[in-house]
Amino acid sequence: MFISVFEIFKHGIGPSSSHTMGPMVAASRFLAELRTYSASAGDDDKPAAIQVSLHGSLAFTGKGHATDRAVWLGLLGQEPETLDPDEAEALIARLHESKQLHVDGLPPIRFDPEGDLVFDYGPPLERHANGMIFRAVDDAGSPLLVSSYYSVGGGFVLSETEFDAQEEEGSPAGPSDQPEVKVPYPFLSSDEMLAMGQASGLSIAAMKRANEKARGTSEEELDERLDAIADAMNGCIQRGLTETGILPGGLKVRRRARDIHEKLEAERFTNQQMPHVANEWLSVYAMAVNEENAAGGRVVTAPTNGAAGTLPAVLRYWQDHCGGLSVKLHRDFLLTAAAIGGIIKANASISGAEVGCQGEVGSAAAMAAAGLCAALGGTNAQIENAAEIALEHHLGMTCDPAGGLVQVPCIERNALGAIKAVSAAALALRGDGTHFMPLDNCIRVMLQTGRDMNDSYKETSRGGIAVNLPEC
Repeated sequence: MFISVFEIFKHGIGPSSSHTMGPMVAASRFLAELRTYSASAGDDDKPAAIQVSLHGSLAFTGKGHATDRAVWLGLLGQEPETLDPDEAEALIARLHESKQLHVDGLPPIRFDPEGDLVFDYGPPLERHANGMIFRAVDDAGSPLLVSSYYSVGGGFVLSETEFDAQEEEGSPAGPSDQPEVKVPYPFLSSDEMLAMGQASGLSIAAMKRANEKARGTSEEELDERLDAIADAMNGCIQRGLTETGILPGGLKVRRRARDIHEKLEAERFTNQQMPHVANEWLSVYAMAVNEENAAGGRVVTAPTNGAAGTLPAVLRYWQDHCGGLSVKLHRDFLLTAAAIGGIIKANASISGAEVGCQGEVGSAAAMAAAGLCAALGGTNAQIENAAEIALEHHLGMTCDPAGGLVQVPCIERNALGAIKAVSAAALALRGDGTHFMPLDNCIRVMLQTGRDMNDSYKETSRGGIAVNLPEC
């Protein structure tokens, strides 16, 4: 199973890759299924209405994550990468008024955005905590087409058939969105990655680059797309550093990144900066991204929306504060980070609903540490060590968002993840790559810890910070 750098890093919208982007993708996939069904159905079996039910974490935190809105927009034919957030409100308003879907290739279909979308707070679906069921029914309400989908993190979506196929192959994480192709360096573990690197004499980034090219991507296209990812990450930081106000959702969380950034800039050429100022820069970059995400803005999954600020913060810190001006090296940063993210996804999970925030910010920190280590000249062994250190010190981290919103503790958690990533890379670079705990073992521990974790602490808002709010 090969996972592309462009599947790890996806352009999308906030606030959540699993709860917003995934359901939107699932709705779009159901429409495609329904077109196929409708094309061969008789006049008496034409779909008249659509009904949707959300289960598990999607039900418990769906309102805070805008899952309902994501489904509505998906059924209106919108997709995360191309949706214009400024048009979303008008589209939803028209749907509430008409209670009809007008989708290319299908007749007008009834859909009441309030009555036909149900948050099911009963037991989750058997296969995954993020489950949803789409039903097309006739005029009498009898089902014509019923499909279940699972949003497994990072915007990846699996049908029941796809999920079961992956389970049979021994991978709990889900497939690549692309057809399987033969690649020259098919590493599925860090142990295999290091062995292939040693045998070939190539860096992790060079092996990842060769794998991407084996899928038919030219060198020029690959570099252009990597540059676009870096530009999108920096663009998100810049937007977050200029916006002010209160984040949506009812918690009345105030944006802080702009204020902190202005203070840091004012102190830059004075003697007022504290010795720990590097941590403040890392924090403000990460917070800028996650405030944008919380507001429903455009972000890049890295590897998820909830963890979208950690890696861009480290990349920006390297560029602005470590002399990281080489275009080639920022591409190597992203390729290396994606290689680590792919290994984690293939062998464990990047879904907070499945394994807690260790799978989101923990994975992001491991990816960022690896990317920074590579950009600073680390060997393959040092890069693997950096990723392991960063992941190891997020083990057991719960996902307990207050109000089901990707705000508290998520925004600050990304900032601390970025700080840990830099510390991990620095520690690894001081050694020769030899260390006690292999990354593969740490990934297995993360998966087992997630399986043992009480569901109240896995993105259901039924435990932890989510139920210990201040009295107002």
